[in-house]
Amino acid sequence: MQKEFLDKLKGLKILYAEDEVGIRENIADSLSYYVKEVFQASNGQEALELYEKEKPDIILSDIHMPILNGIEFVKKVRQTNRTIPIVMITAHTDKKYLLEAVELHMEKYIIKPVELEALFEVLEKCVSLLVLNKKVFLKVDEDYSYDYDKKELRYKDEVIILNKKEMSFFEVLISNQNRITTYEELQDKVWGDDIMTDSALRSLVRNLRKKLPTDIIFNLSGTGYRFV
Repeated sequence: MQKEFLDKLKGLKILYAEDEVGIRENIADSLSYYVKEVFQASNGQEALELYEKEKPDIILSDIHMPILNGIEFVKKVRQTNRTIPIVMITAHTDKKYLLEAVELHMEKYIIKPVELEALFEVLEKCVSLLVLNKKVFLKVDEDYSYDYDKKELRYKDEVIILNKKEMSFFEVLISNQNRITTYEELQDKVWGDDIMTDSALRSLVRNLRKKLPTDIIFNLSGTGYRFV
């Protein structure tokens, strides 16, 4: 495997949903040597909860699982995220499932038993897609784009210069485009070990609004912020 690919894998979080314990733990243990973290789910509902909580970079999912099957789990993910790479793993070759998987924009369909060589070939494709998807357009206004690699915010062709905290604040709101970002999350993700005072937060948002060509930051009093 190429060193560049392995280096990128080290920074990624993978969610692996599989109801067969032996298979899941075996593959998860192998992956854990190469990636930042592997989250294991034994059914589709558990996978959905882990997805919402942990925000993985790549999803590996079996199709036939209890409570919520793989197809239904992925449908729910795709309601809010059209870009996260998803790989379906199954022992079945049923055409119905294959068609549904294609419609849900799967990167690959792997048949059990899973060979690590084949899995890593698929993960390499997923990593390539993640690099392409590092440029994000805001849902509220697609004239805004943010490039995670360059740490660059643009409005149309104009670059908007942000300081480090403004950039962190903007990135957190981007990651939560479908909901409110709470004050607790801003404390954790933007201020970290420092104390986030009300005046410091208001000052940051006020300065950021001055830099943005349009008013897209909304404050829900007592709760947090989101794009609007």
